[in-house]
Amino acid sequence: MIVWLNGTHGAGKTTTSALVQQLIPDSRVFDAEKVGETLMDIKPALPWTGNFQDWAPWRPLVVETARRVLEYTGGTLVMPMTVLVEQYWREISSGLDQHEIPVRHFVLHADQDTLRGRIEGDTDLGPSTFRLAYLEPYAEAARTWLHCEAEVVDTTHLTPAQAAQQIAEAVKA
Repeated sequence: MIVWLNGTHGAGKTTTSALVQQLIPDSRVFDAEKVGETLMDIKPALPWTGNFQDWAPWRPLVVETARRVLEYTGGTLVMPMTVLVEQYWREISSGLDQHEIPVRHFVLHADQDTLRGRIEGDTDLGPSTFRLAYLEPYAEAARTWLHCEAEVVDTTHLTPAQAAQQIAEAVKA
């Protein structure tokens, strides 16, 4: 099984995923961003689009990597990864479905002011114009398709531990 944690930057995906992994037996965290980083290391570079998710190989490589890891280890993969383009989510989810891999898709949500405050106050990564630039695309995806495709966990007033507990309980139910 895959527990996919979606949502924009500042929602708490990375922190929450580590906590979810501790609560779900036989689970591992797989950050699909590492697939994008691998593609970014190709020399000469692939044509830059502004986001590695736009590269056609990224989506099937995420599916294939997840499939192969699950085939090798079994258990559950907890995958913290923002996917805001509906077509990309459809490619990934249908690819996983073709391999009969069940997916529990969660969106970690917070209001725009909370997200902005978290991003601007991030002591690890510091303020980031890159991360702030995704607030509006996230809001648009949330309004149009994303919240319909997932179980929404509002993290505005939750700690990461509370969000992780809510997700783990939903998965175990």
